[in-house]
Amino acid sequence: MPMTAQEITRRITAALPDAQVDLRDLAGDDDHWEVIVTSPRFQGVPRVKQHKMVMDAFGTDMGTTLHALSIKTRTP
Repeated sequence: MPMTAQEITRRITAALPDAQVDLRDLAGDDDHWEVIVTSPRFQGVPRVKQHKMVMDAFGTDMGTTLHALSIKTRTP
């Protein structure tokens, strides 16, 4: 079963409580997502590490329950 938008948002905000999460279903199938995460915690952090901070919120569900996630990160 695919991961819902609510669960994706919940996990990201649990890992990054100050984050603003904008989520878009890319294929209309609840299985291919694009997320833009804006957080002051990203300030001065390399982009690869920013993306890892987001991906770590999903643990082993990344690539399984959460099939595809395109990540964009920003600072406010």
